[in-house]
Amino acid sequence: MEKKLNLVVDMGNTLTKIAVIDSNNHVVAQWSKPQVSEEELATITAEYAPARAIVASTRGGEEQLCEVLRQGVDYVLCMSPQTAVPIGIDYATPQTLGADRVALAVGAVKLYGAEDMLLVDFGTAITIDAVEGGVFRGGNISLGVGSRFRALHEYTAHLPLCEAAEVSARLGESTRTAIEQGVMRGVLYEIEGYVRDFRAKNPQMRIIFSGGDAKCFVNRIKNAIFANCNMMYIGLNAILEYNAAKEII
Repeated sequence: MEKKLNLVVDMGNTLTKIAVIDSNNHVVAQWSKPQVSEEELATITAEYAPARAIVASTRGGEEQLCEVLRQGVDYVLCMSPQTAVPIGIDYATPQTLGADRVALAVGAVKLYGAEDMLLVDFGTAITIDAVEGGVFRGGNISLGVGSRFRALHEYTAHLPLCEAAEVSARLGESTRTAIEQGVMRGVLYEIEGYVRDFRAKNPQMRIIFSGGDAKCFVNRIKNAIFANCNMMYIGLNAILEYNAAKEII
């Protein structure tokens, strides 16, 4: 029997990530680019003929892409704060909760069950969220690595624009290395503080890193797990299937 395919579109602050996923949550194909045109989306839809699709965005514009997808896909879910999700949400302002944070939490529960988890996503912003007993409990948001480098460059007169570097125990020996290690070690100490505090309450809490800059820090935190972008895809796909099943009922 041919496996059913779903299409997942994640419109982040910097990149739009697209994946075709089969019924076993395997990523068949994926793309990542700053923008995706309607023509490119129509081409992907025509080639893979997904049965269902979901579009989630942290920067708006999802309705337009959903309209494009509806021309070739029978069931399209445009994710919003009102979209039902298969985990509990314990958050004072759910209407302001980013789709990316919800999807990562759903993906983590899908992969690891109802364990207590600290999810750290290293993107344009760094999000630190707690999932306990299969319920999203909230978290914090901080500037991402790239955003910190840009802020130092753009809000000063002479500091150069730097990029992520390997974390070193040595102090910077030039302005460039001082900026690099100031940012990298600052983020490391920040995350180490969160991990220390959460593990003081629950030594068994699972620490999961995701996002483009996670690889710079995962080996610095004991027992941290690196989950690539598939966890986001798996979460969005689970939300899609959950809502499609409710429609059928």
